[in-house]
Amino acid sequence: MINKVQVDIFGLTDRGMSQGAFALILKESDGPRRMPIIIGVPEAQAIANELEGVRAQRPMTHDLLRNVIEVLGAQLREVAIHSLKDGTFYASLIFEFSDLEVDARPSDAIAIAVRCGVPIFVAEEILEEAAIDQSDVPDVEDEEEEEDAIEEEESPALPAAPVDAPVEAEPLTYRERLERELDDAIRTEDYEKAARIRDELNRSTSE
Repeated sequence: MINKVQVDIFGLTDRGMSQGAFALILKESDGPRRMPIIIGVPEAQAIANELEGVRAQRPMTHDLLRNVIEVLGAQLREVAIHSLKDGTFYASLIFEFSDLEVDARPSDAIAIAVRCGVPIFVAEEILEEAAIDQSDVPDVEDEEEEEDAIEEEESPALPAAPVDAPVEAEPLTYRERLERELDDAIRTEDYEKAARIRDELNRSTSE
């Protein structure tokens, strides 16, 4: 049995990350160590939505997986990040009353964990290897979510520049704001709102 440490979700940030990447920051529950994992936008959105209580009109992928687990009468006990190989983390879903463990990407495992209300663990040797100083952890406050995704989850390289350096952003135009709202409406399957925004976009184009 691996020696494992319980962790909590400290935050999500795209500060200092490449486009389409988020850093999911895990913090030791009873200690100071923090460990970032690079994840894609859909997984970051799935985790953030559950933490913020955002509900889609129909079940999204991780909601569906939770529902399947419950309907089949299974009970998730915990998720564990158990391995780190060639810069990629590996995790498992661990069930009660069974030796069954299901292989999963850490981001998917954590997205399901927050929906099922179960603890998250990291192997001690991985936390020891991948944990970074608090001063190196990206700022997790006031971050906007990107619209792209990446395929791998890996231990992130620290940015060359300070991660808390101010970032100047060009203000969005009215059309750009509408396009962003349209993407959000489609992602959450609020098609009635999406139709209204689409009509407004068409009107702004014709003017």
